Amino acid sequence: MAIHVSISNPASVVIADEQLRHIDARESLLDAAFGPERLGKTSERLREGRLPADGLALVATAGERLVGTVRLWNVTLGPSRPSLLLGPLAVDGTLRAAGIGGQLMRAALGRAKDEGHASVILVGDAPYYSRFGFGAAKMDKLWMPGPLDRARFLGLELVPGALDGARGLVSPTGVEAPRWRDVELPGAWRIAA
Repeated sequence: MAIHVSISNPASVVIADEQLRHIDARESLLDAAFGPERLGKTSERLREGRLPADGLALVATAGERLVGTVRLWNVTLGPSRPSLLLGPLAVDGTLRAAGIGGQLMRAALGRAKDEGHASVILVGDAPYYSRFGFGAAKMDKLWMPGPLDRARFLGLELVPGALDGARGLVSPTGVEAPRWRDVELPGAWRIAA
């Protein structure tokens, strides 16, 4: 399913499933948005070596140009409590005021809910993400595999009560990225970001 978004210039923006052909442009967009230090963040420890959650890697394109991206990843919140980790969300710097990030967020969260996921967590800017329902409530008994700014550790219940009693280490789950002879494949197969 593709969602068409209007922006102030004549180009039409389409939100759709990420494809292999988007990977290089996606990596360039993330480098421009977050710099090389993005790969050192704690959230990266939960993404590296994994594929995004099935059907929950989206891009925004204007013609052939990739202008936005968001992915959700399978994690568990302590033992036996599946959830999703959102991130990174990035939009081309020239289009940040066009509402593309909000459209990507609503599309990703809508799909996650439709597919039966109960909660989504992220590490991000609370004033931005609170407009989508994210907050720090119920996150105090969870921790990440590395340094964490607690004020930026946010959760969203897609099902009421899904974060009640959540406690423990946030750990990666889901499908491992393709490997060949125990070496993670580069280039187009580089999917952890």
